[in-house]
Amino acid sequence: MGAELLAGRMTAEAEGEVTVFLIGMRINRFRALRSWLPVFRSMPRMLRELSRDRESGMLGHQVLLGPPRVFYVVQYWDSHERLLEYSVAQGKEHRPAWAAFNRRLREGRGKVGFWHETYVVPAGSHEAVYINMPAFGLGKATGVVPVGRRGDRAADRLSLKRA
Repeated sequence: MGAELLAGRMTAEAEGEVTVFLIGMRINRFRALRSWLPVFRSMPRMLRELSRDRESGMLGHQVLLGPPRVFYVVQYWDSHERLLEYSVAQGKEHRPAWAAFNRRLREGRGKVGFWHETYVVPAGSHEAVYINMPAFGLGKATGVVPVGRRGDRAADRLSLKRA
């Protein structure tokens, strides 16, 4: 039942720079469906578009449920430049969704909240460990390898590419 567990200690195969993009929404008023439902529905379309386009730069994503009324997505990108390119690309799902969201935000007067954070993580400055887990997070986005291949300790994995 559920995703296949990867036995033992694994780490993300990613070795270069990674851009981590967190994006989410908070439903401030559940009854204000017109304010938050279109926002909620637009993200899956963008994720499908990005997942189908190998050249988009998005390596993978994880949809998560946060504190009460908060939904968010963790996205892993091969560069912040590709993320920024997508955000302004003509003919892609993001621009019309963003324009529609901004209209609803002005009209909704606080009925829905929105946030995003972007982190550019240089090579050698990220590490991950997954123990008896299905593919998850950065490991799901880039693949996993046994921990020993990248260093047995977090300190080893973090210092691999620094010099």
